This record gives sequence, structure tokens and C-alpha cells, in this order.
Amino acid sequence: MSFYENKVVWITGASSGIGEALTRELVQRGARVIISSRREEELKRVQQSSGQPEKLRTLVLDLEKAETLELAASNALAAFGQIDIMIHNGGISQRSKVIDTLPEVQRKVMEVDYFSYIELTRLLLPHFQQRKTGHFVVISSVMGKIGTPMRSAYAAAKHALHGFFDCLRAEVWGFNCKVTIITPGYIRTNVSRNAVTATGEKLNNLGKNIGNGYPPDKTASQILRAVEKGKYEKYVGKPFSQERMAILLMRFVPSIAIGIFKKAMPE
Repeated sequence: MSFYENKVVWITGASSGIGEALTRELVQRGARVIISSRREEELKRVQQSSGQPEKLRTLVLDLEKAETLELAASNALAAFGQIDIMIHNGGISQRSKVIDTLPEVQRKVMEVDYFSYIELTRLLLPHFQQRKTGHFVVISSVMGKIGTPMRSAYAAAKHALHGFFDCLRAEVWGFNCKVTIITPGYIRTNVSRNAVTATGEKLNNLGKNIGNGYPPDKTASQILRAVEKGKYEKYVGKPFSQERMAILLMRFVPSIAIGIFKKAMPE
């Protein structure tokens, strides 16, 4: 029997990219899935194209609207009566220099990529604690481990996720609650198209590295394998890549890594 058989999984950012790929893979493995994003029509499309729409529930959610998160968590819990795995996947990226980036853009990225994650986590913790089981899966980024030009807000949010969820893991192990942090490299999604610029407008450009990135379906398989194994943190993407090398360099020889990042050409 599959590890995910009959488990209830809530995925944010499920209308495309990694979230959509995770949804399809989880349904095939026997899970029941709550899918969330801002785009209701796209959620319905994912549900109907999943092959088993009866296993899916859609829940429209705007991660930037903090005042809506409590009701969203309540509705998610009511969908199937429980949640076993929370996959924090929704978010936005950013492409702009620090000197040009408006404060409201910095705050927007932090609101979506960090504060929404920690608030939904706080709201689900009593449920996990009562059931003495639960698993938070946090889709971070290689940018949560390194810093390159034009990514200040995005990298800040992702670095913050690592700190928060490492602390959470140390607090919740006693009631069998797990935390897995996923650090994807370049994945073939619309993340760069949807990235915000210095003034908050969409970039609307598919970067070369993203366009040549690892397929979302293979990424989803890597993620679910890491979750099943209870990994604390896991890089996903191309097995031999510049992104993975960047993480290793930053860990073991940061002076070399930083020298390379200084010369990185923004995409």
C-alpha cells in the first residue's frame, strides 16, 4: 500500500507548476487532496484533469490576505475532517535591485512567501497536536541557502522559512509532528513570469535557466519520496546542477561561493 493512501494533503499554490504536479502524483498514490490558489478556474481545471476529481476539494485562497487565512484553515479541515500533510507551496518571486525595490514590494513578497506560511502553520498546529501526527512540507528554494543579485526580497523570505521551520521542528517532535524543507533548483514553471519587479509589476519573462529547468512531474516525485522518508531538508531538481553546487560551495567554502555570486548575471 502506498504511504499516501487515504492521507489528506493540503497544497497551496496548486493551480500550476510544482503544486499541480504534486496534486496529480498524490491522487495517483491514493491521497485525498485539498488544492488552493487564487485562481478558481485553474483549480477546477486541475481537479477535473486529475483523473479522480472526487478525491479533490478546491479552496480559493489568496496568501496575501492575512485576514482570510483563519477561515481558510477551518474550511480546509472541514473538507475531509482532517489534514495529515500541509504542503506550503504558494508564493511569488522577485527580480529587482535593492536600491530600486519599493518597500511595499519587499513587504508583499514577505507576506506571501513567509507570513502566510507561518500563520497557516500556527492555525493547523492544534489539530496536529490533538491527533499526535502531522507533517509540514515547506517548498523553499536554493535561494533560501544562497544570495545572488536581483533576489533580495525572495531570498530573504526563503532564508526566513528555514529559520522558522528549523525552530518549529525542534518544538513539535514530541507529538510526532514532522517538518521537511524542500530546496528546489531551477524547475520548469512560471515562477519567473510571475515574479514582481521593483514597482510590483509582473516580470512576464521566462528566464533561460527556468525554461531549461527540471520537469515539475519529476520534481514532485522527488519531493514525495523525501516526505515519505521523513527528510529534514532536501534539494530537488537536476541531480548534477549549478544550483546544487552553489549550496555545497556556500556551506563548505563560502568565500568562493560569494565571489561567484558577485559575478552572477541576473536573469
